[in-house]
Amino acid sequence: MEGHSPQTSFEELLTLQQQVARLQALLQASRQVHGTISLRDVLLTALEIAVRELEVPGAAITYPRLQYGEMPDEPWNSCARFPLPESDGVKAEMVIACSRQLTLSEEDFLEGLVLQTSVAAQNARFHERDLEWARVQQDLDAARLLQRSLLPEKMPDLAGYDFAVRSTTCFEVGGDYVDLIGLPDGEQVMIVADVAGKGLASAIVSTAFRSAFRALATTGLPLKTIARRMNQHHWDEGQETRRKYVTAFLMRLDAAAGKLEIVNAGHNPGFLFNPGEASPRLLSASGPPLGILPGSQYEEEHLPFPPGSRLLVYTDGLTEVFRGEEEFGEGRLLEAFAACAGCGGDHTLAQLWNTISEFSGSQPQVDDMTAMAVHRTPRVQPVQPEVACI
Repeated sequence: MEGHSPQTSFEELLTLQQQVARLQALLQASRQVHGTISLRDVLLTALEIAVRELEVPGAAITYPRLQYGEMPDEPWNSCARFPLPESDGVKAEMVIACSRQLTLSEEDFLEGLVLQTSVAAQNARFHERDLEWARVQQDLDAARLLQRSLLPEKMPDLAGYDFAVRSTTCFEVGGDYVDLIGLPDGEQVMIVADVAGKGLASAIVSTAFRSAFRALATTGLPLKTIARRMNQHHWDEGQETRRKYVTAFLMRLDAAAGKLEIVNAGHNPGFLFNPGEASPRLLSASGPPLGILPGSQYEEEHLPFPPGSRLLVYTDGLTEVFRGEEEFGEGRLLEAFAACAGCGGDHTLAQLWNTISEFSGSQPQVDDMTAMAVHRTPRVQPVQPEVACI
């Protein structure tokens, strides 16, 4: 049997040593490219390794465009190209500036390098997304706290009246707005409003709407005039703002006289229970939502609010709650409110939220939910003194 010549054995040993050296170099390269969490540093490290190990003038990554060393003018037709495994739809190549044919061991090394580079680059992208999401979440948490701080801090202290508000957003922030503004003459201007949509964009519009409404609410203008001006102001803000139109229920309460003035601008009907009346009043809209049609006009309603009266104004998040295909609806909400006769405002709203939660079961909230309850304490009949019989 023929044996190997000394020259052949030496060449095989040399080739084996080169392969071992390449594997060791690839292992070291893997450690280096995985040793950073910056995408740019990962790619530059890989390019530096390729240039150093193959002793070539330069190398480049096509996306994002990075270069190490000297590269010829594009289109790099004479260069060796090694595609990086595609990730998140990103297609990129490592381009090696080399005027000679690469050996098989060099090609194997580069294929291993681009594979490790691709994995490290993906990890770096995940890290960048985590950091970006953490920044976004931090901003959303700050926005949530800010929006919560804009809710009324305390209810008006008016003898014989009980006010309550409650608001829960679907996401971190929402487009519902509720407010009570005391006027110098003792009247209360109140509003429950709902910006179309939900989330951050609606919250931004809600905050701008709040500023404009508060500026007008203290002028003493009739509510229909305030609604008309708010409508035109919202329309004039431009196309993007018009898409975020606002439904609003405006109220002015003269507590001393027991009178209520309301304007419903495209909002859900309010529920008013007055003592001695067989059925509740549904306070329906007299005009379209604010910002949807220029020049819209609105009508006021003037209503008595005697002792024992109860008013509920809410956004559609309370009625558009589902159990499967079945909607909670306006009728169920009215029944639940009617069942709270004799309850205080806070207890009433707590009961409504409980009733809605029991109806929906484990289904998540899909819209912002806001409500205001205004109760007037029933008049206490004086106790007649007993007359002693003689």
